[in-house]
Amino acid sequence: MTTVETLLSDPDTAGVWNLVPDRSTVAFKIRNFWGLMNVKGQFTDVSADGQVTGKGAVFGRLDIQTASLRTGIRKRDEHLRSADFFDVERFPEISVVVTAVQPGTGNAADLRATFTIKGISEPLPLPVQVTVLGDGSVRITTKIKIDRTQFGLGWNRLGMIGKTATAAADAYFVRGR
Repeated sequence: MTTVETLLSDPDTAGVWNLVPDRSTVAFKIRNFWGLMNVKGQFTDVSADGQVTGKGAVFGRLDIQTASLRTGIRKRDEHLRSADFFDVERFPEISVVVTAVQPGTGNAADLRATFTIKGISEPLPLPVQVTVLGDGSVRITTKIKIDRTQFGLGWNRLGMIGKTATAAADAYFVRGR
């Protein structure tokens, strides 16, 4: 198993890495109906790239098109895209900007990241697992709890929606050409 520290110190790792969208997913889950049910969804239009410097520093950006939100129920998707929630007309993107990495044990690491949702930017630590695959691609997985009110997603009729959402990503990156 390649550790994150080993990966960052390998000169062959330096360079630009691009997201493979058709292999990657960005999803969310939130408790609804007073905690009785989970609402799950995903964003189907995402792009990202990152760079590893020759000295092992990491930076990058993930952009999520908010209008690509899908939960499987058209009316709910329309409401989530409205001004009550993501307001896709005014805020067409969610961005996650990574400015540093702190290797952990094995394939774990913590990314220093700033999330921007509905024009509100907040730093959030982003724990990740990094796996080098046999085809030379790198898989990065993460799961994080986000306080939705922190980003102006506070609509909550009768208190039926949970305060925190769980966001998860399973992202595959390949070296840029």
